[in-house]
Amino acid sequence: MSPRIVPVILLALLVGLHAQLWLGRGSVPSVNEMRRQIVLQNAANDQARQVNARQASEVEDLKEGLDMVEEKARSELGMVKPNEVYVQFTAQ
Repeated sequence: MSPRIVPVILLALLVGLHAQLWLGRGSVPSVNEMRRQIVLQNAANDQARQVNARQASEVEDLKEGLDMVEEKARSELGMVKPNEVYVQFTAQ
């Protein structure tokens, strides 16, 4: 073996590793792009969580609101559901 072959092999390995670092799968630009996408996705997820929380609150309000409406209809208007018997006591 010639004494120049070892530095050439080491230089070739160095160039190969450097090319992998900048151009290959998992390269620096690729990782930076993935980090940017993660930031964007987290922002979209936070926005979706806010929308979900607002809709869950609206659903809960509607559920409670219907109960409140039914209670008022029963006490103020004498609402009776099917298969119920209405009994009213009056104070004397």
